[in-house]
Amino acid sequence: MELASYSDFAVRLVNTEEPARNKDTLTSVETIRELFGPSSQAARRAGEADVTRFRAVRTKLRAVFTAADEGDETRAVDLLNSLLLEFPVSPQISGHDFRDEDGRPKWHMHLAEHPSNATAGYAAIAAMGLAIHLTEYGVDRLGLCRAAPCRNAYLDTSTNRSRRYCSDRCATRANVAAYRARKRQETERSEETGRTADSAQESVVHGDLRPGSGGR
Repeated sequence: MELASYSDFAVRLVNTEEPARNKDTLTSVETIRELFGPSSQAARRAGEADVTRFRAVRTKLRAVFTAADEGDETRAVDLLNSLLLEFPVSPQISGHDFRDEDGRPKWHMHLAEHPSNATAGYAAIAAMGLAIHLTEYGVDRLGLCRAAPCRNAYLDTSTNRSRRYCSDRCATRANVAAYRARKRQETERSEETGRTADSAQESVVHGDLRPGSGGR
């Protein structure tokens, strides 16, 4: 696995919770194993105690995304550095699972999985992946979905740094909401203009009958 792809571990964990909707899917050991994927040795070591520990790591990872989303670059980096210190990685050169067309190993960097528990292993992978993504693409590439109340985390890999939503579904929902808001404003302005015109017309009609107006 490429080191850069480890950043997805951070996104997957953060998005097990939707605070604004009071939803949390991180409730069992099975959920933790699904986050790792089927081939991870660390996933098989997951126990009930890891549920609480995973939630604590999730809070710290969301804080990194929140700081980045708010434009607080220094705080995002400081928070991520704290995670890297708390959950150090063990890099190794690997190539036994990948071969080129000549049958030679395709060497690449890999994070060894021999931590004290499943949480430490996952946190190390997530933090390292996020650090690689941040240093390669920039802090502004870490974001939280703008389609309230979603606020899911995402990694912006667009060429023009234009991503603002975690999914196409949220982007569509936000666009529809914005369109409806514009239509309401247009309707309100039109109604206000109509009321103003009616009021002006009424003043003209009744103005001739006021004392001193010269009317009969």
